[in-house]
Amino acid sequence: MGKIALFGAAGAIGNSVAEALRAQGMSYRVVGRDRSALEKAFGGDPLAEVVTWNPDDAASVRAAARGVETIIYLVGVAYDHFELHPVLMEKTLAGAIAEGVRRMVLIGTVYPYGAPRTAMVTEGHPREPQTFKGRMRKEQEDLLLKADAEGKIQGTILRLPDFYGPGVEKSFLDSLFKAAVKAGTTGSGTADMVGPIDTPHEFVFVPDVGPVVLALTEKPAAWGHWWNFAGAGVITQREIAEKVFAIVGRKPKLRVAGKTMLRVLGLFNPLLREMVEMHYLQTTPVLLDDMALRGLLGVVRKTSYDEGLRLTLEAYRKA
Repeated sequence: MGKIALFGAAGAIGNSVAEALRAQGMSYRVVGRDRSALEKAFGGDPLAEVVTWNPDDAASVRAAARGVETIIYLVGVAYDHFELHPVLMEKTLAGAIAEGVRRMVLIGTVYPYGAPRTAMVTEGHPREPQTFKGRMRKEQEDLLLKADAEGKIQGTILRLPDFYGPGVEKSFLDSLFKAAVKAGTTGSGTADMVGPIDTPHEFVFVPDVGPVVLALTEKPAAWGHWWNFAGAGVITQREIAEKVFAIVGRKPKLRVAGKTMLRVLGLFNPLLREMVEMHYLQTTPVLLDDMALRGLLGVVRKTSYDEGLRLTLEAYRKA
C-alpha cells in the first residue's frame, strides 16, 4: 500500500486511523492548518510526517497531496458553517487529482439520509436530507462520487453514527463522563444531555473506526459506494448514563434539554442554536444497518458498550 495522508487529522477519528496505521508499522502523513495541534498529537510518532496546508490555496493543497496514494478525508468545519463542506471537498479533490492521488475515503455522517423511512437504515435508503447541514454533507459526498464515476479518483464513504471514546470531547456524552468522574470523587455531579434520552440510539467507539477505515481501503469493491458502520447495538442515552454512573457507584444526575430548551439556550450559545435543526435525530434516530460492510470486510470488531464506557471513563479520570 502506498502513502496514506490524513487530511484534517487532529480530531478523534484521525487519531484512531493513525493508531491503526502505527499498529501495522506504516508511515503516514498528517495534514492540518495548525502545526502546533498536529505536533501535539503526532509529534512523538516517528512514522508520522507533519504537513500544514491552506485549503484556500491550490498550490498548498497540491503540496499536501504530493506523493500520496490514498487520502483519508476528515476535514471539519465550524458547526455554523456547513456551507464550507462542499467548498473544501471541491478544492481538495482538485489538488488531489492534479497530483495523481489514486483514492480518497470520506468519513461521513448520517445527515444525508434525512429522516429515516425505516427502523433500520441500509445503504439503499434514499439520501433526502431535509436540513441545511444534511444537504451540505450530501453535496460533499456527491462531489467525491462524481469524481469516482468519471474515473478521476477512486472514492468511498464510511458513514458513522454519533461516537464516543477516550479523549473525545466533541460527543453528546462528554458531559456525562465529566459528571461521572466528579460524582466518583466528590459524590455529586450532574450531566447535561440533549433529550429525549429514552429513544433508541447508537454510538460507535472511536478506537474501532481506524481498523475499519484501513480495511476498507484494501477492498477493490469498496470504491464508488458508501458504507454504514453501526454502533455496538441499539441503546438509549439513559441506559448509557446508568451504566457510566454505576461504574463510580452513584445514581445518575441528569439535566436534559429538549428542543424548546435548545432554542432558548441558543439565544446565548451559537452551538446549541445550530443543534435545533438536527434535533430530529433525537426523536427519530437513524439506526444504521451495516450488514453490507460486514459482508465486504468479513470481520468488523465492535467494542461492547460496557467495555467502551469503562475505558472511556478511565481515560476521563486520568485526564
